[in-house]
Amino acid sequence: GNVNEWNVKSMQITGYSKEDVLGRGLVEHFITDEYKDAVRAVLDNALRGIESANFEFPLFTKSGERVEVLLNATSRRDVEGKIIGVIGVGQ
Repeated sequence: GNVNEWNVKSMQITGYSKEDVLGRGLVEHFITDEYKDAVRAVLDNALRGIESANFEFPLFTKSGERVEVLLNATSRRDVEGKIIGVIGVGQ
């Protein structure tokens, strides 16, 4: 999925500004090749209502460094309970 929010802590950790990442594919642009399928599966599962906690994966910083991220992926739902996206919280 595409990034539609990027907070100050994300900027500090990765070196990417909000403008750098908004609208871009998280998996395609920021995840190491060996973790692309696994991260995509976690996000796809959240879109089906199967949430994940404490999934660890590496992320590339703007300077090319690799940092380890612990992800919680939660289904985002509208007022009627329909899944409309994924909220990913990393630490």
